[in-house]
This record gives sequence, structure tokens and C-alpha cells, in this order.
Amino acid sequence: MSYKAFDLTGKVSLVTGGNSGIGLGMAEALAQAGAGICIWGTNEAKNAAALKHLGQFGTKVHAIRCDVSDEAAVERSFAETVKVMGHVDNCVANAGVSGKGAAPIHELATDEWRRMMGVNLDGAFYTLRAASRHMVERGKGGSLVAMSSSAAIEGAARNSHYGATKGALCAMIRAIAVELARYRIRANSVLPGWIETPMTERLFQNNKPFEEKVLPRVPVRRGGVGADFGPLAVYLASDATAYTTGQNFVVDGGYTIF
Repeated sequence: MSYKAFDLTGKVSLVTGGNSGIGLGMAEALAQAGAGICIWGTNEAKNAAALKHLGQFGTKVHAIRCDVSDEAAVERSFAETVKVMGHVDNCVANAGVSGKGAAPIHELATDEWRRMMGVNLDGAFYTLRAASRHMVERGKGGSLVAMSSSAAIEGAARNSHYGATKGALCAMIRAIAVELARYRIRANSVLPGWIETPMTERLFQNNKPFEEKVLPRVPVRRGGVGADFGPLAVYLASDATAYTTGQNFVVDGGYTIF
């Protein structure tokens, strides 16, 4: 017999950037636990493939093309999510981008800074704002999750703009956790380490320095994959975390403590 608190039957999860990588790993586990799933992504082909994959688990699934850096698009997409799925119990603000080439702060272009802020920080804000508004009005509580990064807690050299967005997410989540606790809405952040995803494939493929100098520093001796985040996604969406809020969950194979 499974632990009933982890049964997500009847719940609905929204996962932005849910068509690949960490987002898809989380969406898959949530669906297997019984949750209805709505994913947002900008690539329609990847959305369709993810939708087909998630459909095999027998829960209601839906996909929407949405650029989270577009405030109006987020509002429209959230309204569509509620219309199709009925409600949202769990929102994972996972959509994000990496830097277009590493650069020290004194060489970082303003346009690149703003591009990063637009998706990673503004996009998460628009998403979490829409979800929290819905949850407060619905009056049945819920779970908000922001995808941060280990770059939020360590010096991400030549990636100050990326680290800034991820550190800000952790601070925002702590504020949200305090603000919304009275509504039985909890908010937590997830901090991945070195994870093999489409966004990081250039690091993991045919990269001798990375293989020889970075991966050996991960105590479990491998990079992470999207599926490593599935159990945590289910945990944070479940009733088991009714008293867990404002926390940073580091998933990095031990990298940041070694």
C-alpha cells in the first residue's frame, strides 16, 4: 500500500518549461502519482511530444505554447489552464534560459542581462502571481515551486546575471511563503546542480575539461537527469508538505557541500 499523502489523484499541476529536461521529469512523476498535468513551453513540437509521452499515465494532460517573459501571454495561458483543467493545485515555475556565452561582469551586455531577467525572474514572477491569485481566490490552498539553481548559493563566475535571477527567486519564494501561509499556500524553491538537459548539453557532450574537472567533484560521480527531480516534485505537490514552506531544496549529488 502506498503512502496516501503522496497520492495526487484529483490534483492538477502546472509545469512551465515542462516539455523537456527537469520540467518533463517532474511532470512525468506528477502524472504517475495521479495528478492532471498542464505544461507550458515555447516549442510546439516539443510540447506535442511531451503531451504524447505524459498521456500514457492515464491522467488528463494539456499543453500550451507560452513565452513566460510575456506578461499578457502568461495571463492568457493561466486562464486557459484553469478553463481546461478546472483548477490548479500545484504550480512549478520551471521555465528558464541560460547565458549566451559566459562573460565577466565588466563585459556583460545590457541586452543579455535583460533577456535573462525577462525569462528567469520576470517570467517566474508572472507565473507565480497568476497561480497565487487563483489559489487565494479558490480558497483550498496549494503549492508553489520555483526552479532556482545552485548558482544562487555559490559564486557562478562569468554568469552573474544567471546567478542574480536564481538568487532573487529564492528570496521571492521566502517572501511568498510568509505572505501566503495564512491561505494554506506553501512556497519552496529547488536548486539543481549539474544536470544534463537540452539547456546544458554543450557541457556534457564531448567536453573533456568538464568531464575531467567538474563531474569528478560531484560526490555521486555523475551529472543529474530530469528524472532525479520527480520524487521531489511529488513530495512538494502532496499533502505531506502542508507544514513545509520557504525552503531551498538542493538537488546536486552533493556538489555544493564537497
